[in-house]
Order: sequence, then structure tokens, then C-alpha cells
Amino acid sequence: MIKKFIITGMLCLVATSLHAQKKTLGINLQSKEDTTVSPIVKEKVEEYASKINAIIQEEKKLMEAELVILQAKNLEKTEFDKQKAQIADTFSQKIDQKIEALGFDLDQVIQKQVRYSLLNSDVTSNEELKAQLLKKYRPTKNLEGYFSYGIMTFTNDKPDNDLDKNVGYANNLEFGLKFNYQFSRTSPWGLISGLGFSWRTVRPDNNMIFTKQNNEVMLSKYEGSLDKSKLRTGYLMVPFGFQYNFSKLKTAGMDVQYRPYSEGLRIGANVYGGIKMSTNNIVKGDSQSFRDRSNYQVNPFVYGAQFTVSYDNVSVFVKRDFSNFFKDSYFENDKALVFGVALGW
Repeated sequence: MIKKFIITGMLCLVATSLHAQKKTLGINLQSKEDTTVSPIVKEKVEEYASKINAIIQEEKKLMEAELVILQAKNLEKTEFDKQKAQIADTFSQKIDQKIEALGFDLDQVIQKQVRYSLLNSDVTSNEELKAQLLKKYRPTKNLEGYFSYGIMTFTNDKPDNDLDKNVGYANNLEFGLKFNYQFSRTSPWGLISGLGFSWRTVRPDNNMIFTKQNNEVMLSKYEGSLDKSKLRTGYLMVPFGFQYNFSKLKTAGMDVQYRPYSEGLRIGANVYGGIKMSTNNIVKGDSQSFRDRSNYQVNPFVYGAQFTVSYDNVSVFVKRDFSNFFKDSYFENDKALVFGVALGW
């Protein structure tokens, strides 16, 4: 069951990341020409080029006719070259005059291309331009994939228990989708939520392993050489909180201002809750090895709070559970405390 959730989560993360990166990476099936040149600009330039070509072809035929007449005169080479050059100059001037008479407004075409490059759309008025800018720089509302890894320890305000005395290395790996909702185009505040999968692993030290007797969980000494001992629990997590962005306002033009939601320095605070999906006790040694997915009294529900400092796409965070890691009286009052880094949060 847990493998299905992991694979499903990874597929959703990859699909969302690819969808979010289409604009930044420029992944599309259109030709480069179609995406970099305004259709209106392209049409006007092609029309202008066609008219110029027609003028050149027309004058070229007339010039060739005059050259035929010139060749029939059987002039000396020096005189022939001189008159040939005069004919070429005459037709060149006529071509320039006819092209100028077309009235091609290069400045207007350049302005249209600049607007298209900025907005990827042709606009014909300032009102349309402002509307396009307002549409392009809307408040952020999206789903983004994230991945985090943290070192986990336990807090306890009661006398040390067996877990406190024998805990080795523990960690928390998490991935999922983060929902971003900026309150307005210029607001530094935003709401954060989402859905993630948390994979928490506790590795006992001092050659200890998790065992059960009459459904009671305890740490026991492993008789022999121990290669691996870890208790891994998966949770489906839902965060909910707020983010503040210190980025300065930017101007897009036409009095349109916006604040980048996912750039620069940000701080965030959120609460989270989760439901247990599975537990797996993994032991590997020379005397016995096993994987046990039965109940090891790990808390079926988890809740706590997280504080995050982010810069662009990288974050550091600390999260603390308010719920006990184990339920009932097992390793009483041990709560997880995680320090870690994240990408995309």
C-alpha cells in the first residue's frame, strides 16, 4: 500500500513540475519563429517584402530591356560600362522612390514587436496593453512540487526512557505539492497549503532493535552483529499557514505593479496534520533479519507547527510535533523535532 502512495506522489510531483516549467523552459511544439515574432509583425513584414520584390522584378525587366538596346549599339567597352552604370543608377533611384512611396512605418512595427515580446500577444491600444499586463501579472495561485529532508530528534520533559537513551540517527524525508495563494498582486502575504508524504525513520543505537511482546513495543538488545535497524513510518501530511515575502514591488509598465511571490527572501509559518499510512520495522544482522509491517504503536495521527525561511527556491525549516511519536504510554512524551532543508517550498 505504501509503495502505491509513494509512486503516485512522485508521478504527481513530476507532472506538476513539468507543467510549471513549460514557460520557464520554453517547452512547446511550435516553431521558434512562431513564438518569437508577432503574427501581425510577421504579416506586415512579409507583405512589405512581397511589394518590394514586385517593384524590383518590374524595374529589373525594364532595365534588362534597356541593356539589350545598349548592347545593340556595339559601343567600346569603356563607354559601354559607363552607360551601363548610369542605367543601373537610374533604376536604383526609381526603385528607392517606389519603395519609399509604400509608406512602411518601421517604428510602428518595432513597437508592435516589443509589445509582443513582453506579452506574447498583439495589442492595438494602451487599454489592451494594460489589460494584458494585468492578466499576465495576476496574483500567484498555483501548485508546485517540493522536496525536503531533515534531521530528526526527540524532545522530552520527563525522565529519559529507553528510546532517549538508545536513539541513534533519525530523519524525516518528505515530498509533495504546495499550494500558493497570494492575496493580491502587490501583497507580500500569501496562504500556503498542500498535500505531502512524510517518511520518518528512527534508527536505534547501541545494538538495539524494536521488538514486541504481547503487542507491547520495547527496545531489546540484538544478539549478534547488527547491520541495520530502523523503524520507518509513512504519513500523509496536510500543511496550512501563511507566508510573507520581503521582495520589493516591481513595475510592469502602464502603472501596473506586482510583487514576485516565489522570489527573494520569504518567511512562513504553518501548522500541519497527518495520518499514518504504514509502519515498517527493518532489521538485518547475522543472527536474524526481518521486515515487520505490523503495529508498533506509532501514533496514527500527527500534528505540529513549522517555521520556514526561504530564498528563491531553497528553504531551511524547523518543525516540531505537538503529538507524541508513540501513542499511549510507549516511550512517553517523546515528540519529534526536525531541522532541515527544502527545495520548492
